[in-house]
Amino acid sequence: MEDISIDSVGELANSFLDKIISYLPSVIAALVILVLGFWIIKLIIGRIRKVMEKREVDPGVRGFTLSILGIILKILLFIIVITKLGVETTSFAAILAAAGLAIGLALQGSLSNFAGGVLIILLKPFRVGDFIDAQGESGTVEEITIFYTYLTTFNNQRVVIPNGQLSNNKVTNYSFEPLRKNSMTVGISYDSDIKKAREVLLNIVNSDERTLKDPEPVVFVAGLGDNSVNLSLRFWAKREDYWGLHFETMEKLKIELEDAGVSFPFPQRDVHLFDMSKEKA
Repeated sequence: MEDISIDSVGELANSFLDKIISYLPSVIAALVILVLGFWIIKLIIGRIRKVMEKREVDPGVRGFTLSILGIILKILLFIIVITKLGVETTSFAAILAAAGLAIGLALQGSLSNFAGGVLIILLKPFRVGDFIDAQGESGTVEEITIFYTYLTTFNNQRVVIPNGQLSNNKVTNYSFEPLRKNSMTVGISYDSDIKKAREVLLNIVNSDERTLKDPEPVVFVAGLGDNSVNLSLRFWAKREDYWGLHFETMEKLKIELEDAGVSFPFPQRDVHLFDMSKEKA
């Protein structure tokens, strides 16, 4: 019995080694195809990217298209590799079809993001390079891929937002229009000269060449507050000049209004004191 058992184990081992040796060329060939395939895919994607850049294709469309193309080529490479290993494509297709429903149900969020990416590319609510506000985040659009859109914030932080959320919720695009209106509210004290304050404010914005003269800058009384007269200053600028002009104007408002004798009010309250000792007497 021991001899039979040893002989059986030896035969099994030999047959197993024979199968490994017989499959070894296919495994090596599959590995070579896999390595070469990834290299060829990278080469193809790089060439197509250069062609798109040369033809000035929209960066959002470019990134989205290259992402889809990369996934399709990798799937084809995977099919070629498993075919080389001896797996029948018909049986693999049947397995893939059977698993497709389960995968689709498991990846509902990803499919929603994919559909959202398609809508973003087609409808173009924003493009690469636009400054947007969405999902509580503000930043410049750096890349639009199949499933996600990448933003860079003022603090140089990278924000990743699913395309499904972007396509189904509110998005504010600050870069869509070439011109932007700046609106500032300045509170002056009640004893200050409104006409003098208006003159100073208009001089500040009109003296800056970045301020557009058409539409013309305006200043008007926006409201009478508890402690101040609120003046509203409104002027237009190109979107690339907006923030620089905004912050510099804020600083000039404080300096030049004070130089002109216009005072800024501080919150104040009237406190009345009663002598309770007299009432007790």
